[in-house]
Amino acid sequence: MNVLNIHDCYGCGVCATVCAKSIITINFNKQGFYEPHIIDVQKCTDCGLCVDVCSYSHDGLSLTSSCIRSYAAWSNESAVRLKCSSGGVGFELGRTLIDKGYKVCGVRYNLDSNRAEHYIATTVEELIQSIGSKYIQSYTVNGFKAINRKEKYLITGTPCQIDSFRRYIRKFHCEDNFVLMDFFCHGVPSMLLWDKYVKEVEKVTGKITYASWRNKFTGWYDGEKTGEKVDWHDSYNMLIRGEKGFSNSRLSQGDAFYHLFLSDSCLGKVCYDKCKFKYDNSSADIRIGDLWGKTYKDNKEGVSAAIAFTEKGDKILHQCNCTLIDHPFDIVAEGQMKKAPLMTQKNHIAMTLLKTILSITTIKSFFYIYMKICQHLKLQK
Repeated sequence: MNVLNIHDCYGCGVCATVCAKSIITINFNKQGFYEPHIIDVQKCTDCGLCVDVCSYSHDGLSLTSSCIRSYAAWSNESAVRLKCSSGGVGFELGRTLIDKGYKVCGVRYNLDSNRAEHYIATTVEELIQSIGSKYIQSYTVNGFKAINRKEKYLITGTPCQIDSFRRYIRKFHCEDNFVLMDFFCHGVPSMLLWDKYVKEVEKVTGKITYASWRNKFTGWYDGEKTGEKVDWHDSYNMLIRGEKGFSNSRLSQGDAFYHLFLSDSCLGKVCYDKCKFKYDNSSADIRIGDLWGKTYKDNKEGVSAAIAFTEKGDKILHQCNCTLIDHPFDIVAEGQMKKAPLMTQKNHIAMTLLKTILSITTIKSFFYIYMKICQHLKLQK
C-alpha cells in the first residue's frame, strides 16, 4: 500500500519525508499544486508508512483535544511587532525556543526557485527569514528531511502539514521532542497565480530580490529591487537593534493577487472539499493568526490570536516575550473561516484563465464583471 493513487491531496510532503527508499517526489500538478509521485514503483516495499502519515488518507485529525486557552497576544518589543504581519507571536515563540536549544523548521521565500519552502533555523538571525505571512503553498520535503528526530524542534506549517507531521513523529515515538504550530488557514492559491504575478511585477521592478507579505511598512505585498540579495544579519539588526534599515525603493501592488486569492477563486481542490482544519480544528500545540473583529479593531500595532490546544503549547506561550490577554475562543477567532468554502464555477473559470496569456489584472477585471452579473441574476430571481 502506497500513495501511488493519491492525487489532488494536501501536498504536505510528509509521505516523501518518511519514505525509506526515497522514491516519492513532490511536484506541481497541472493546476499548480503539489502532489506526490512515485518515481520507481518496483522499489516500493509496501511498508505503508507513506499512507500512515498522510492526513489526506485519514478522515479525522491526529490530535483530538479541544482548545485549552485562547488569547489576544503581541510581542513586548515594538520593533518585532512593527516588522511582523500581526502581533509577532510566531517570531517570539521561535526566538524563545531557540534560546532553549530548539531548532525551528519554518518557511521562507526562495528567490532562486520563486517558491516558499521549509528550512531549518538554528539562530535568531536565521529565524528572521520566516517572518511574515506567505500566501502560497510551501515545499516541505528538504526542510522536513533535514530534521533529526532525536533533537528538539518547533515545526510551523499549514494545518494539513502539521496534522501529517504529527502522524509522522507519533509513528516514530518522538512527539515529546517537537512543538507544532499552525495558523488559521484560508487555503492556498495555485502557483500558476503566483508565477504569473511575479512575472508581471518583475517587468516593473526588475528581478525581485526580496519578498514579504503584509508587512507594516508597505502593506500586503512588498517587492524590493536591489543590487544584491538581502543580508539577513543586517535584517536582524534592523528588526531587533534598530541599527539599519532598507533604503531601496519598494513596489506594493498586490491588489490583483490578493483579490483572486481571497475571493476563493483559485484555491486547491482539497481546500474546498477535503479541508477539516477550519476554526477550532487543529492538530497543533499552538495555533496563531490575525486577531480580527471588534475587540481590537482600533489597534494599529498588530494583535495576534494565539490558541493553545495542548498543555505543552500553553506553557510555551507563557514563556515567550509576549503579552497574553485571556479571551473566549469566539472572540479570538472572530472573523476566521468556520468551514471550507464551496467550489463553484468560478474556480473552474479561474484555473482555465490562469493557464492563458491573460494578465492577472485582466483576470481580476473579468471576475469583477462575472460577480456583478451573478449578483444581478440572483437579485432578479
